[in-house]
Amino acid sequence: MPEDSSTRPNLLYIHSDQHSPFVLGCEGDPLVQTPNLDGLAARGVRCTNVYCPSPVCVPSRMSMLAGRYPADIEVWTNNQIMDSSIPTLAHAMGAAGYDPVLIGRMHALGPNQLHGYADRPVGDHGSNWGGSGLAPSNLRKSLEEAGPGQAAYQVHDEDVTAATVNFLDKLGVRKRAGLDSEPFSLSVGFMLPHHPYLARREIYQQYRESISMPRVREAFDDDLHPFLQWWRRHGNLDETLPDEWILRGRAAYWALTDEMDQMIGKILRALEENGLAGDTLIVYSSDHGEHAGDHDLWMKRTFYEESARVPTIVSWPGVLREGTVCDRVMSALDLGATMLDAIDAPAIPGSPGRSALPLLKGDCQDWEDVAFSEYSLYEGAVQRMIRQDEWKLIYYHEQPPQLYNLNEDPLEETDRASDPACRQVVSDLTARVLDGWDPDHVARRVQERRAEMDVIVQWAAETNPPDTHRWNRTPDMQWSDTLRR
Repeated sequence: MPEDSSTRPNLLYIHSDQHSPFVLGCEGDPLVQTPNLDGLAARGVRCTNVYCPSPVCVPSRMSMLAGRYPADIEVWTNNQIMDSSIPTLAHAMGAAGYDPVLIGRMHALGPNQLHGYADRPVGDHGSNWGGSGLAPSNLRKSLEEAGPGQAAYQVHDEDVTAATVNFLDKLGVRKRAGLDSEPFSLSVGFMLPHHPYLARREIYQQYRESISMPRVREAFDDDLHPFLQWWRRHGNLDETLPDEWILRGRAAYWALTDEMDQMIGKILRALEENGLAGDTLIVYSSDHGEHAGDHDLWMKRTFYEESARVPTIVSWPGVLREGTVCDRVMSALDLGATMLDAIDAPAIPGSPGRSALPLLKGDCQDWEDVAFSEYSLYEGAVQRMIRQDEWKLIYYHEQPPQLYNLNEDPLEETDRASDPACRQVVSDLTARVLDGWDPDHVARRVQERRAEMDVIVQWAAETNPPDTHRWNRTPDMQWSDTLRR
């Protein structure tokens, strides 16, 4: 811990859920209204090629928290528990002398709902003990119900926003009173703009009047990759959806993103009004993206850019240049390492995360443009993506790979994996995917962990153990005007 704690910055880490990197004003979306995130980008660095460690909630969040990939912490699905002995970003922050606080979403399962955080005024909405590790099997139904209404997740985030503003206001009181205080480390976890695709009517209607159809459409034919065919069948999306459903779902998603930005604005204003903004490193990112109809898909769980890439903004007054863009390839694990470096906290042992602080300052000359992401299912799908330079290779265990050149084909419409001219690229990237990562071992451990969790879930159902840090979600918080008609 540094001798003079006054030289260390505050840290405000805002982490959303399921935010597409394309639905953001400063990323070029002409429709969505995100003035607060756009303003943050204008005061900092917008990172345009950051990839999540897994395109699904729990594995991605636990990986980012632990600074290690899903295979390293054995959390591959949404109903697996991360071992409490694994050190996290919060542990490292605490080791540096901070009292890390989490308000809102973390999505950890099991008895440990802190994982190194000292306090958690608002928790998650779901049980500590999990259930199914898969997405809802009927995505088609969720789109049929999409439109005006209210999502309970929005209510959760309003509670998170109020608690965060209250936290900052209390710090402001101490500051105005001339009382000494240590730098703070505050993580804020939002649920939005995660589906269900329901938004309050007034803001929903603004977007419904101007929303367009998806940019990228794919034919429902035999040329589609076998996994994507399976995923569509699993989600009941193997038939063309009515345009009206698509437009309602997209309008609601844009509206939810707008609503989230308004909440972030309240937090940023509280930071400014309490005289804390000048000493605070602010990081905004998300756990994964959202297809929002692109590639005729919804939600996440693929390695398309809409799903695997995450919006990222880093602002640090007086340290990082304002209004700059970093287009180098990074992992969200690098983002965690960067935060620890910035606050002079110890690095997490065994983490492959690299501090991008020199890169964001414009001082780094030898950064390697590479990132990995993983996804595994109980049904046997074992996958790993590598983004290296302009290439993205998706390795499917016991299925054909996919290969895209993102410079030439940013919409990922042309799979080059079988192109003879790309044979060496496929070979080189496949070798790198498999270096230190054994798909047979992963497939076996996924099934073994499923059997373990089946016992835990059954135990929880029979014994009804108490939930800790549980936010009280009630059925009356959510409704769909579409269903009421």
